[in-house]
Amino acid sequence: MHLLIVHCHPETKAFNRALTDEAVEAARSIGATVEVSDLYGAGFDPVERAQHYPHRQDADCFAPLGEQKHAAELGVLPADVRREIERLERADLVILQFPIWWHGPPAMLKGWFDRVFVNGSLYTGRMRYDAGYFRGRRAVCSLTTGAPGQAFGPLARAGDLEAMLYPVQYSLYYMGFSVLAPHVVHGVQGHGYSYQDAGDFRRHLDQAREDWRARVRSLSNETPLSFPGWDNWDDQGRPLASEDFDGPPRGAPFGRNGRDQP
Repeated sequence: MHLLIVHCHPETKAFNRALTDEAVEAARSIGATVEVSDLYGAGFDPVERAQHYPHRQDADCFAPLGEQKHAAELGVLPADVRREIERLERADLVILQFPIWWHGPPAMLKGWFDRVFVNGSLYTGRMRYDAGYFRGRRAVCSLTTGAPGQAFGPLARAGDLEAMLYPVQYSLYYMGFSVLAPHVVHGVQGHGYSYQDAGDFRRHLDQAREDWRARVRSLSNETPLSFPGWDNWDDQGRPLASEDFDGPPRGAPFGRNGRDQP
């Protein structure tokens, strides 16, 4: 098994880096190979823009999806995008490691999605969802929050974390990945805030590292989250009743239609 960890945090001493290091060691301990794409460390440009495409299809109007498709057909995708695609193609399992900022992932990670998941090459009108390019491969979000776990949930003070993660996880599924339940470490505070004393906080982080190591070793055996597929929609993309589909993850799409909600 080959793992790709897409690491997205600007600080090399942050706990997110510790979690990435734990995942690397845990994967190697079971004989897997690992590659890390450190987006901040590599200076990845998350902004899709005309300057990335010197061989334009339309020099007068920049349409990102059209230029992505054109560049892919010509074999002239930007070098940093080609590098990330090659890493994804080598991976059996992809881990996205990031903090929650402003109720979502960092803009750097969103920009990675914008630029790397290339239109016409990695997805088409029909090559999506359960017929996606990366079908047969797994992906999981590993993330940290500043607030404690008790503060998250529907109508809770910190918000519904499952709703916050739904766009990221659904985008991975859109590309064909089998998406595993997210791994969350709550209460990784910063900026002078503290929810527990220093000793308890250190024990909390140590336990979180141990839990993540153990989970990484078993990710290949986990049951993925359930999402609808092509057989669950009509020609207009509207949902059909199906005995084979038991509903999306809770929080999808931000309403009371998840299987665990009343």
